[in-house]
Amino acid sequence: MSFVEPIALGAQAELERVAATTSLEDRLNGEAHFVERLQAGEAAAFDRLVSEQSSAIYALLYRLTEDMEEARDLAQETFLQAFRNIKHFRGDADLRTWLYRIAINQARNRWRWWRRRRRDQTLSLDTNDAAKDLQFTEGGGDKGVGNPEQQALARERERLLTEALRALKSSQREVVILRDVEGLSYEEVAAALGVGIGTVKSRLSRGRMELRRRLTGILNF
Repeated sequence: MSFVEPIALGAQAELERVAATTSLEDRLNGEAHFVERLQAGEAAAFDRLVSEQSSAIYALLYRLTEDMEEARDLAQETFLQAFRNIKHFRGDADLRTWLYRIAINQARNRWRWWRRRRRDQTLSLDTNDAAKDLQFTEGGGDKGVGNPEQQALARERERLLTEALRALKSSQREVVILRDVEGLSYEEVAAALGVGIGTVKSRLSRGRMELRRRLTGILNF
């Protein structure tokens, strides 16, 4: 048995490696075929793209803009730009990361537009009912679970986190949202922002340090 067991374990590990590789290949091939359908102008494919990605794109834009209507408008503009530019998609990043890149650019453009018109106040997240539908706390969680006191504490924690996040520089806030809230890899964040991985790590480190500074003594950071 001592001779057979290592062989069996090795065979199992090899099977798992092959299965993981096959799964990745299937996913990549499936996305490539889906992109081909999008680039061919297939309406059903675009409807599927919107259906599958609209919630994530809206949530990202809401966290960046802190305005429900603004996020909705920018999400629509994001998919419109995606529809117009899908033929230029070359697969240097996956489809979701490409959409995030468009969404972030839309948010940046809107911010510059407002700034040029001297709008220097941002709507508070607290005034929007949609804040209750977004889960910013690390690891998510179900706000419908727990007694009213626990739910109130969860909402207060999210409010404090959101205020601290809003106080970050925009470049740091983007990285923290993409990495720590959306869960993108360093490579995906770099692709979405069009910067190097070193820049991502640097901004993320500074953003996290600033969040900890602001939240020390308030939350369990």
